[in-house]
Amino acid sequence: MGLILQIETATTSCSVALAADGKVLDFKQVNERNKHAEVITLFTEELITGGNFNYRDLDAIAVSCGPGSYTGLRIGVSTAKGLCFALDKPLIAIETLEAMAYGVINDNTIPINENTLLCPMIDARRMEVYCSVFNIAGEKLKDTAAEIIDENSFADLLKDNRVLFFGDGADKCEAILGGNPNASFLHNFENSATYLTQKAVEKFADKDFEDVAYFEPYYLKDFIAGKKSKS
Repeated sequence: MGLILQIETATTSCSVALAADGKVLDFKQVNERNKHAEVITLFTEELITGGNFNYRDLDAIAVSCGPGSYTGLRIGVSTAKGLCFALDKPLIAIETLEAMAYGVINDNTIPINENTLLCPMIDARRMEVYCSVFNIAGEKLKDTAAEIIDENSFADLLKDNRVLFFGDGADKCEAILGGNPNASFLHNFENSATYLTQKAVEKFADKDFEDVAYFEPYYLKDFIAGKKSKS
């Protein structure tokens, strides 16, 4: 049995899921900023023991590797690497935006069809978002990038396609592009470790693993620390 622990910390959502052979057994999640370090090991322990497993039963650890929150990514990837080192298990890395796209593709309650393009977005700063574009087969049509949203953003795609925007960066996009009849917006989307499942199974079957010693999150941009206020 391919028992995979899946970790998602790239956004405000801190989520851990346990999946076996492509089916989610259970997951824990909280969508609250700055809670990741506090709950991630607790969630992991609850899933392992609650499922009557022990850590040695795991076959791999999968982690959402970015882009996203610098601090969140550090916490998630460090946790995943620590487990891999301690248990001698392989590490699977899945790009965050790709996992988000599969979350929508596999959700039967979201109305999409073969003519729909998917644009997952993660809030960066000001009017900037991390984004990419996928078709409903999960194929990437636009490279992951940090984009500053303006009235001309995605004009080529919106001309002939319905584009569904979602994620915590989509609100700022809606304020500018919401008047376009081909632009749709999925509200209240929360990122989840359960969205890693499909790619985790594929990568596990292909033995597409990372070098645990040298693997780093996909930050996309350099970290810029905020300035401390003068006392």
